[in-house]
This record gives sequence, structure tokens and C-alpha cells, in this order.
Amino acid sequence: MTTPDRAMVLAAGLGTRMKPLTEKLPKPLVRVAGRPLVDHVLDRLAEAGVATAVANVHHHADLLEDHLKTRAAPKIVISDERDRLLDSGGGVKKALGTLGAAPFFAINADTIWIEGFSANLARLARAFDPARMDAILLLAATATSIGYDGRGDFLLDQEGRLTRRPERTVTPFVYAGAAILRPELFADTPDGAFSLNLLFDRAIAQQRLFGLRLDGLWMHVGTPEAIAEAEDCYAKSTS
Repeated sequence: MTTPDRAMVLAAGLGTRMKPLTEKLPKPLVRVAGRPLVDHVLDRLAEAGVATAVANVHHHADLLEDHLKTRAAPKIVISDERDRLLDSGGGVKKALGTLGAAPFFAINADTIWIEGFSANLARLARAFDPARMDAILLLAATATSIGYDGRGDFLLDQEGRLTRRPERTVTPFVYAGAAILRPELFADTPDGAFSLNLLFDRAIAQQRLFGLRLDGLWMHVGTPEAIAEAEDCYAKSTS
């Protein structure tokens, strides 16, 4: 398929683990390597050819909205969740009217990575086959990602299909916060708040959830302490 020209940027989270920085800022405006996290994300989308990005806002919404107005590309459409936080799935569902009828990128506003040989969003688009897939997720290596100490999220088979991590095990891959989704996934979903994990599990049940390993280095910037480690990686990658 062609690269999606629309994207959902999930930017409404509370950033609880990033306190005290998020007491005065939304997490997407926390700076890493001299730039807000959300600008790293929007730069990736612009490089991939995305023309329109919907960004949901909730925590310190005015600050984030004012910052997004300064972007030249992609065009930003605000999805206002000031009154009610809708979680990842509900937030995307609210924006479907703008996202349109074609598959689109969904990306966390705080996900950050150093590219490898090829741009990862372009690779994701090339790998996505809507005839076989309802979603394809960008996956990072559990063992080597910077700032991540969890047990991973998924197993990946030889055809690229995903299954969930079994209990009390460590799996090779963690969701890196970027995906391509078919809008049909949102049929018969709840009103209000729900997680994208509901849709991922539905797609797994139909053997239509796929993954692609990230080319490069993913950084999990979940706490203030993780910022320095991420910035060190950036410095080394540009030296």
C-alpha cells in the first residue's frame, strides 16, 4: 500500500511517571536532545509524507495546543479531550472522522528512536498488507532498548504474526508506540474510554495482528532519569 497520509498522535496522557516535570508541562513537551518529544514524532511523520496529523489533548492542553500551532508540517488537527480522557482506543475512535477511511498511522507522542539504515515509518508502510492485516505494530527489542526494563509484549512468528507474551515469561519484543491501523478495527467498539489493546487482542484472535522489528534503537523515556540516557544515545549517534 502507499504510505498513509494521515496519522493519529496520542498526546493526551497524564505523564504520571515523568513527574515532577509533568506538573507544569504535558509529557509531549518534555525535551530530549534539545527538542520536545512530540516534535521528534511529528518530524518522523513529516518525513514519511504524512500531510495531516490529529493530536488529542488533555493534560496541560493549552500549552500543548499552543506549541502545536507553531508546526508547519504536518498540518495539525486538535482532538479536544479536556473534559474526558478517552484512553488510546477511545481517543483514536473520536478522531476517525478526520482520519478518514484509509489505513492510518497511530503513534504515541512520547515515542522516540534513532533510525537505522531505513526510515521505520516508511518500512512499516511497505510491510502493511490490508488484505491480511488489520494492524501492524512497530516492535523494539526487549533486551537492548534504552530505558526499558520490562518483560516485553509480544511473540513474533516467521510470517510476522503477533501473539501476546505468556505469563511469567520474557518475550523478545516490546511495542514501540507506532502502528498502522485499519479504521474497520473500530467497528463495534465501546463508547467512551478504551485501550487500543482491545483491538490488538481482537486482531490476534483473527490472526490479523502483525509486527515489524524496528531498525535502529528505541528509547523508553518514561521517567526524568531516563532523559539523560536517551540524550547520551543521541549524542553518540551524531558524533
